[in-house]
Amino acid sequence: ERRERKRKLSKEMAEKATRELEKMQLKEKADIKYKEWLNKKRAEEAEKKKKEKEKEKEREAELQEKRTRSEKIFKEWLQNARNKPQPALNGYGFPHGKSTGLY
Repeated sequence: ERRERKRKLSKEMAEKATRELEKMQLKEKADIKYKEWLNKKRAEEAEKKKKEKEKEKEREAELQEKRTRSEKIFKEWLQNARNKPQPALNGYGFPHGKSTGLY
């Protein structure tokens, strides 16, 4: 009877030890997977930030190009406006709507 009890006890202890070992291994695997997932997430976040910065730079470059183009067009228009002949003031001898000269 004592031997049987000892055998049962040692068997239970061995099972308990194996369960504890399995738990530890499972926890280690979970920790490793979590670290891998965390690294992957951080890499994705960094990539996302990098893409956003690139898009922002592109947008800024487009705005700058648009500004320079519009400034150039405005300057050209200004030059052309200076060279254009002035329109006749209401014509037919009525500048500003009033008759000049003969009544």
